[in-house]
Amino acid sequence: MVSTLPPDGRAGIDAALVRRLIAAQFPRWSGLTVTPVEVDGWDNRTYRLGDDMTVRLPTAAGYVPAVDKENDWLPRLAPSLPVAVPPVLAKGEPGEGYPYPWSVRGWLAGETAARGHIDDMAQFAVSVAEFVRALQRCDTAGGPAAGEHSWYRGASPAHYDAETRRCLAALRGRVDTDRAATVWEAALAAAWDGPPVWFHGDIASGNLLVEGGKLTAVIDFGTSGVGDPACDLVIAWGLFEAASREAFRRAVDQSAATWARARGWALWKALLVLSECIDTDEEKAAANRRVIDAVLADHDHFGASSAQGRAPLRPPSTP
Repeated sequence: MVSTLPPDGRAGIDAALVRRLIAAQFPRWSGLTVTPVEVDGWDNRTYRLGDDMTVRLPTAAGYVPAVDKENDWLPRLAPSLPVAVPPVLAKGEPGEGYPYPWSVRGWLAGETAARGHIDDMAQFAVSVAEFVRALQRCDTAGGPAAGEHSWYRGASPAHYDAETRRCLAALRGRVDTDRAATVWEAALAAAWDGPPVWFHGDIASGNLLVEGGKLTAVIDFGTSGVGDPACDLVIAWGLFEAASREAFRRAVDQSAATWARARGWALWKALLVLSECIDTDEEKAAANRRVIDAVLADHDHFGASSAQGRAPLRPPSTP
C-alpha cells in the first residue's frame, strides 16, 4: 500500500526501504548491498547499490518531476558533453510505503569538488566553463522550458523578487542591504533576450566530481531545462575566487547582462540562507556572507557595463 512520507521526507527513507523496493521491483539486484552515500543531497536521498549502481529517491513531491526529466534527457545530452553524467539504468515505481517514482543510476567515481580536492583551481574553472558551454550547445528541440520543474532556474530571477526583498528587510543593519538592493535591481533590469539554451540549474561543488584534481563528472540535473543560462554562473562566487573566477569568466564567455542576472541568482540564494542561519550556524553564515561580499564587489567593478555587451575582463581588486 502506498502512503505519504512524513513532513520531512528524508526521515521516511532508509536503506531498509531501498532493499524492499529493489527486491519487489528489480529482484535481479536484490542480493546487492545497499549503503548510504557519503555525501548526500537534500532533494533526493541516494544509496549505493552494489559496486556499480546508485538508487535515488525524491524526498518530496516537488522533486518528483526530475525523475522523468533526467531519465528522458540525460541519455540524449550525454554524448555532447565533455565529462560523464549519470547513466540511467532503470525507473522504479511507488511502493513499499514510498509514494514517488525513483531511479537506478550507474555509479560515477570521484570526490565532490571541494577546494582541497583540486590542485589547479583556475584550470578546473576552465573545465567547468567548458561543460557549461557544451551544455548550451546541445539541441533544445523538445526540451523542458524553465518553470516549476526547474524551481524557476532558467527563468527570470524576478520570480524570487518578493522573497529577496523580505530577506533584505530582515537583514538590514547586518549586511550592506543598500548595495545588495542595487545589485538585485540591476539583475531584474538586465532582461534576457537570447535564444533558449540548456542549463543545469545547480552548478555547485557538490554536483561536480573530480579525480586527480580534474573534473570528471557532473551530477544532479534535477533543476535542468531550457531557458536563460545565467543561473549556471553562480559558481563564480560560490567556489571560485580571484584568478579562478577570472579564468571561469573568460572561458564561459557570457554577456554582461547575463552576469548581472547571475549576480542576482547568487545574491538571492545567499541572502535567503543567511537570513535563516545568521544566528544559529556561524560557519554557514560566514560562507554566505563571503558570497554576498564577492557579488557586491563584482557588481561594483563590472556592473556599469551590464547593458553593454561583454563585461570587461580585468578582475576586481576584492576577490
